[in-house]
Amino acid sequence: MTDILQQIPLFSSLTNEELEAIKRVSITKKFPKDQIILLEDEDGDTLFIILQGKVKVTTFSESGKEVIFSILNEGDFFGEMSLLDGKPRSATVVSMDNAKIQMIRRVEFYRLLEDHPRIALRLLEELASRLRKADERIESLAILDVTGRIAGILLQLADERGVRDTNEVLIKSRPTHQELANMVGTTRETVTRVLKQLEDKDYIMMNGKDVTIFNVEQFKHDLYF
Repeated sequence: MTDILQQIPLFSSLTNEELEAIKRVSITKKFPKDQIILLEDEDGDTLFIILQGKVKVTTFSESGKEVIFSILNEGDFFGEMSLLDGKPRSATVVSMDNAKIQMIRRVEFYRLLEDHPRIALRLLEELASRLRKADERIESLAILDVTGRIAGILLQLADERGVRDTNEVLIKSRPTHQELANMVGTTRETVTRVLKQLEDKDYIMMNGKDVTIFNVEQFKHDLYF
């Protein structure tokens, strides 16, 4: 377990002794695909850390349309907002495949922060990063057309988990067309059309669930800015 924890950015700077302390105060649970892990508006006092699998952070509009805020992968965490401010959950989180999640209750987590302040610093860094990404998402929804919004999501995925080779980036296991649509506020058909246009113009190449972005800087210049 400590080997897995050491690969998680939130805990990567901790010693084996400190990792063992986390292991003692946490529990691990497996969630099958499409299972709700936490619900919007429910009370929450737990931090969730993804050891395996991926989840989506989502909500639904009054018309029932799903809006995906983000997709989180191994090493990411969620539930920190309600953990810190004691208010109800701000979104629903659903497993996208079989997931293994580590959970730490508020009391134990606060004790960890007191004993190991480096965790608090990493937490602040991640929260700042998420706030910056949220600002960028809001800006893109306000001023970019649908092609620019889709390009922005691809660039964000490339930055978060892309494999770079010179000026190309491979994004493995990209979101589905419907998931991309729910992230940028459009339809699945529009996403399919835009991705095909980008591929025809040699900006990207689709290969099953993988996508390669060619000449990333040119891609940013032409489609995102």
